[in-house]
Amino acid sequence: MANPNPNPNLNPNVIFIFLLITMTVTTQATPPPHCKDSGPTKPLIPLISFLEKLQETALVTYGNNVGFDPKLYVDVSLKADLRDTMEAFVGLPRSSNGSVSVGVLEEFMEKWLNEAGSDLVYVEPVDYLAVPKGFLENVENLDVRRWALEVHSLWRNLSRKVDDGVKENPELHTLLPLPETVIVPGARFREVYYWDSYWVIRGLLVSKMYETAKGIVYNLISMIDEYGFVLNGARAYYSNRSQPPLLCAMVSDIYNRTGDLEFVKRSLPSLLKEYKFWNSGIHKVKIQDARGHNHTLSRYYAMWNKPRPESSTIVLCYYSNHSDLTTLSTTSIVPVDLNAYILQMELNIATLARTIGDKNITDFFLKASEARQTAMNSVFWNAKQGQWLDYWLNSTNPCEEVVHKWDAQNQNQNIFASNFIPLWIDSFNSDEVTVETVTKSLGSSGLVCAAGIATSLTNSGQQWDFPNGWAPLQHMIVEGLARSSSEEAKSMAEDIAVRWIRTNYAAYKKTGTMHEKYDVRACGEYGGGGEYIPQTGFGWSNGVVLAFLEEFGWPQDREIDC
Repeated sequence: MANPNPNPNLNPNVIFIFLLITMTVTTQATPPPHCKDSGPTKPLIPLISFLEKLQETALVTYGNNVGFDPKLYVDVSLKADLRDTMEAFVGLPRSSNGSVSVGVLEEFMEKWLNEAGSDLVYVEPVDYLAVPKGFLENVENLDVRRWALEVHSLWRNLSRKVDDGVKENPELHTLLPLPETVIVPGARFREVYYWDSYWVIRGLLVSKMYETAKGIVYNLISMIDEYGFVLNGARAYYSNRSQPPLLCAMVSDIYNRTGDLEFVKRSLPSLLKEYKFWNSGIHKVKIQDARGHNHTLSRYYAMWNKPRPESSTIVLCYYSNHSDLTTLSTTSIVPVDLNAYILQMELNIATLARTIGDKNITDFFLKASEARQTAMNSVFWNAKQGQWLDYWLNSTNPCEEVVHKWDAQNQNQNIFASNFIPLWIDSFNSDEVTVETVTKSLGSSGLVCAAGIATSLTNSGQQWDFPNGWAPLQHMIVEGLARSSSEEAKSMAEDIAVRWIRTNYAAYKKTGTMHEKYDVRACGEYGGGGEYIPQTGFGWSNGVVLAFLEEFGWPQDREIDC
């Protein structure tokens, strides 16, 4: 049987999901009775449809140059109601090809629209201290310590609250009215993002900012209350998709630092609701292994079948001739990393339920975690490569109740950093034999470079590919290796962390900022590629550096310069 992936050299789990649909998933647990092969879709609200038209006009007006950012045009808010704004827009003078002059478009935007990001206002975090008590006591090198305090201070720069006007007139905004203080990633990312928030929280915990961390969780829980799941980000155009489900890990890490049982009790019902979302309907996949045993795993699924509103013009212009990307089907993939996150969710829920004395929930989720671990080893594990490999389905019709028969040819044989994410989970990093096998595989994979772990070995020019390294992947793999009992794994973990800290430090000293991603080929170089210019700020990079410094420290005599 042929591999259903039309281009197995691409990273289906990272590039396609992030680049084209940004880890999209459906908002319904089960498809409607008359669902089509493409699955259910959720139409955009009228405001977003209008802003997409504005985005298209702006692209024609300004041209698709380096400075053009389509997201800007769906992040603006209206000064008047949508009907009047649309009438004014339709009435703009246009040339024969339908374009609007720069002056006319800018005059329209100034009169009718508020600047992107103006509906978020700065707020001082309630628990921020310039030098927190007990902050990184194992960082002995004074240069590194001064830099770490500068990174810590960035939480103030990224702290925001949603303006009251969003709550009073939500129909004028794509921004969602979150109840608590938010920490944004930075630059063009002016709103809260789901999985970014996990590493933001890890950094906040190092910074002793426990109340701010809890507020982030409560914001994400508010999305579950409203939509039934955590959105990709806090914008109306993200209402048909999510991101890697790490809310439970956030709750668990905060509880481990604070011992706040009331926080656990308040959070647990929402965690159970999110778990159901990821493990029912069109997210659920059944696969029968080579021995005839059935297993249940999860996949991403979007309630959307068109380009993302925040970058639709770029996708249509840039990718229309790139069949290697656009022919991929995310719903064909049963991803290693998603199922690792859900396994972590099962283990965390079991532990959290035990802390509040709920034996039934604890027992249920312990059994669920055992079943998922068995499923991951049966479907994803490749003994020859010493890695877990994504699995490709032959049928993706969401209306079919199919038990897919496992075939070795359907494992994606290519090497991606996401193949090693299961190391982050205690169920796997506690197995010394597995850890040593995977450590050797990682060491010989070609992914470990001079300044960190590359996302893949494919140099496609896209941001979720070689030579870029991203903070979340560094952190999960390093933390998994460090938690094991293998000395070889622990040594590799510290070596990678040191490389990553050094490249972050060097880039910061050159540019004065933290970056969204880094070029792992050389120390001190930040990354590029993809559909927008490199971003600075930057939430998860800040969090991972602080977490690494807390974990490994920095001796006085260890050099920090490249």
